[in-house]
This record gives sequence, C-alpha cells and structure tokens, in this order.
Amino acid sequence: MTRTPLRPLATILQARQNGADHKAIEKENIRQRHEEMRGAARQRAEGRLLVLGVMFLAAFSIIGIRMGTLSQSEVVEPRSSTGGARIMAQRADIVDRNGRILATNIETHSLYAQPQQMIDKERVAQELERIFPDMNEQRLLKDFTGKRKFLWVRKKLSPEQKQAVHDIGDPGLLFGPREMRLYPNGKLAAHILGGAGFGREGVSAAEVIGVAGVEKTFDDILRDPANGGKALTLSLDLTIQAAMERVLYGGMKLLNAKGAAAVLMDAHTGEVIALSSMPDFDPNDRPRPIPTEAGSESPLFNRALQGVYELGSTFKIFTTAQALELGLVTPETVIETKGPMKVHGYTIGEFENKNYGKLSVTDIIVKSSNRGTGRIALDVGAERQQEFLQSLGMFDPTKIEVVEATGGKPLKPSKWTDLSAVTISYGHGLSATPLHLAAAYAAIANGGHKIEPTILKQSGAKYGPRVMSQAVAEASVDMLRKVVTEGTASMGEVPGYHVAGKTGTADKPKPNGGYYEDKVINTFASVFPAHDPKYVLVVTLDEPVETMGEEPRRTAGWTAVPVASEIIGRVAPLLGLLPHVEPVELTDITLAAN
Repeated sequence: MTRTPLRPLATILQARQNGADHKAIEKENIRQRHEEMRGAARQRAEGRLLVLGVMFLAAFSIIGIRMGTLSQSEVVEPRSSTGGARIMAQRADIVDRNGRILATNIETHSLYAQPQQMIDKERVAQELERIFPDMNEQRLLKDFTGKRKFLWVRKKLSPEQKQAVHDIGDPGLLFGPREMRLYPNGKLAAHILGGAGFGREGVSAAEVIGVAGVEKTFDDILRDPANGGKALTLSLDLTIQAAMERVLYGGMKLLNAKGAAAVLMDAHTGEVIALSSMPDFDPNDRPRPIPTEAGSESPLFNRALQGVYELGSTFKIFTTAQALELGLVTPETVIETKGPMKVHGYTIGEFENKNYGKLSVTDIIVKSSNRGTGRIALDVGAERQQEFLQSLGMFDPTKIEVVEATGGKPLKPSKWTDLSAVTISYGHGLSATPLHLAAAYAAIANGGHKIEPTILKQSGAKYGPRVMSQAVAEASVDMLRKVVTEGTASMGEVPGYHVAGKTGTADKPKPNGGYYEDKVINTFASVFPAHDPKYVLVVTLDEPVETMGEEPRRTAGWTAVPVASEIIGRVAPLLGLLPHVEPVELTDITLAAN
C-alpha cells in the first residue's frame, strides 16, 4: 500500500497562496488513510474466515464419510493397543482326507504374576504348589520376594486350573487370554503332525508356531491370514491310521521289539494313507529332545522317515526286475545257486547255510536265495544297478512334505564294487528308510511308474517317469505273490485279499562297525490286492523276537509278516476293497424237485 504524506508541502504552499485552511488538508489525508487501513483489515479478516470455513467443511466431510463407512462395515471387537495385539495367534486347522479334525485351536489362558501387587506372597506360593504339584513353593516364594516386577507362572491353564487360581483371590495373579494348539486324537498320527509351540508371547496373545512335522513344514500357510483359515487337508485316513497304530503297537509288544514302523501308501497317487512310528508321543505334551547320539531312542524319532536301515531281502525283487527289464533273464530262467560263491575274497552264503542248487528266477525270490540274486546282480553290473536304484529314488531323501524326511538320506557305499553290487542285491550295504522301500514297491505295483510319496490329499493318479515296463512289473508282482503262497511269507495271506510281498531279515549293525549276532531288523514289504494292486504296506520291526516256540525265532516270516497280515485284514475293508472270493466246485449235491 502506497502511503500518502499527511502534510504534502506542495499542496500546503498552494493553499496558503489561495488563502485556504491548510490544516483541513491534513485532516482529510488522515481520514483517507484510516479508511484504507480499515479496508485492508476487513479483507484480511474475510480471507481468514473463508479459509477457516473451508477447513471446517473438509473436516466435517471426512468425519461424515468415515461414519458412513463404519456404518456399512461388520462389527468387530476392538483391538488392544498393547504390543501383544500385533501377534498373529490364529492358526488354520489340519484335517484328514475325510475332513476330520487332526489339529485345531482352543481358547485358553496364561497365568502371570506382578509380585509388587501381591498381598500375601507366602499364601500364594502355597496355593500355587497345591494347584500345580510340579511347582516348588520355596522357588515361587523366592521369585515373588525378589526384585522382579513380572514373571510367568504358567503358559497354559485348563479351565479347572484357572478357576482354582481365581479362587486364591490375590490381585497379583493375573490371567492373559491366548490360543493354544490342540490335538484331539492324542498320540494318533503324532509323527506326521509333529507339534506346535509358542513363538512371540505377550500377556494378551501368543504366537502359535509349528515345531515339527507338517505343522512346521506348512507353518507359513497355516498362519497366513490371506488363506482365510482354510484347513490343510492331509492324505491320512484317521480311521485307518488308528487301526494300523493299534495293530503295530500290539505286534511290537508281543514280539518284544525295540521299535516299529509302518507305511501304507496308495501305489497310484503316492498318498500316504497311514504312517506310524513306535514308540510315539502325545503332541499335546511334546517331550523334550534327547541328546543327538541317542536320538534314535527318542519317541520323537520317526523311524518311517528318519530311520535308515539295511532292509534285507526286500531288495531282491529290484534285482530280478532289472534283469527282466534288460532281457537277461525270464521268470523261468534257471540260475545255479550252489556254493561256494566268492566275490573279491568274500564268501556269499545262504540263510542257515542252505544250498538250493539250481533255481528258477521265480524260485530265487520265493526261497530268498542270496547267491541267486548275487549272480544275477553280477550279470546286471554295478553301474547299471546304481542307475536303476537311483531311478527308484533310493539315493536321495524322499520329497514327502514332513520336515523330518530331509534327515532320511540313504547310505550307499563310497565305492560301488562288484562285491557291493552282490550284497546290495539282497539288501546289505545300502540303507534306506521304510518310506523309500514303500515308494519303490509302488513302482512295481502301479505298472512301472516312479511315485513320489506325499502327505497331501491328491485328486488322482500322479505317475512319474517309467522305470520298468508293464510286463516286468506284472511279472514281479506274480513272483511276490508266490512268496506269500509258497515261500517265506506264508503267514501273510489274508482271506479274501490276495497279498504279494517279500520278507527281509537284516542283521543289525553295531555303532562301531560289524553286526550283532542276535539282533535283527525285520521288514515285510507287501502289495495288495495282488490281482489288481492298489496299495503298498511296509512293516519294519527293530530287534523283534518271537518266543512262543521252543526256540526264539527272529526272521521276518515269524515277526513282521504276521503283523502286516493283521494290518491288511483290518484296513482292507476300510479302504473300500471288496474281498475276492474264489469260486468253488460244488459236489455231491442232488437237485430235488418240488
């Protein structure tokens, strides 16, 4: 704004010459200046009011829009402003192939203490020891009377325990809401489910994380809110799993075995319908791991996925199948099995020093001749034997979606010699898990396709690359069938369900080398029904001994086979398999007329 002088000299001088009052000029200039100042102030005020009005309009518009949005949304409980509210506690369920719950969440409470708020610390310690017998009164009192302002008393409470603590009535004992993982079936399928524990914890929430099994493998998926709490569906059948575990446990105890494992698998989809390892545990109260050197003695050890064993004569069918595939033999080809047989200075013997003489390839499997499969293996050659076993998946851990499976890496010789080829042909010198064996037998059962085991429910057959022809696979099943009807697995027959399989009795290796004379690992690998193979069952027993006879019997035919037979008899109807009834010829029947 341009300021005009109140008494401009030129104007005053002119006024004096004209005889006018020069003071009136000054008053007029003051009046005009004041009017200009009032106009500028009015404009500033009007501008400020306009800006303030716009701001109020925008604020009320935002509030109105937000209120409208909230009125259209679903009502939810308010979140706590504490750090615990950021902990993702929700975890999806795990169900079996029929939708039955294997793992779920339940709401519970934790118990924590603020000692500075306690009224009678001695009484609180006494009452807590009474409610929780595993707690020590003196230890609790020491914690309560120390400098700590916060301490956990119990991470999980049952409703009864919560009520009992509430009845103590001390303000220093506080409860925090949280979710915990519940396995309603207890020990059932424990080695597959694994277990869960708490990650980040707060007084108002706790993070539930997988610590083993499928809980750990699929931890991110189970905890992902984007999945909307969709349950994880496994290939297991809860009913079949329960039946198999009951029989396996009974067989292990009856045969004085140290441990046991069983795998039931669909030969066409690779689905594991049931898998068990004994001894087992309750994932609701998962035991602590024991030192690594004794890990195989722990109930946490999964013998079906982590137990790497020499599986004995169950490998013999792979030797004959490869020879058939290469055209080196037929099932009727006669092989001389008479001893002695030496390879690189080592004598190859038979069970109980038997001498079978000339046997057909089929009879070599039926009678389980070491020399017979050894001579066939020499014809196949060490290099080709390696390639075939690798195609069956015998060199790498299985790809089943259970975290422990990565530890089940087969053990093979560092240098694969002719001697290695011979011993491996009858299951010594190469160690693998029962699941490896089940997957390899599935290739025979399904017509020659490699199968990858899976713990997830599948929608149909999942064939891998072909590892043998249809004709060779069918001939191998026929030979395995004769092992049950005529050979070492005669106790494996189940009325109505034709069983084919191979026994394996392997001396148990000592930790520092060599083998025990009176300890074995017995296996029976079976396929059923033999006329239309659908399933593979592998049963393995650690140090079994049958003591019902005059002398202890340790071979697979007396131990693993009866257990497998009982399992098949229990689960075959549950799998929807109709019994196959052989037609019989009716004689001495007279037709009577009415």
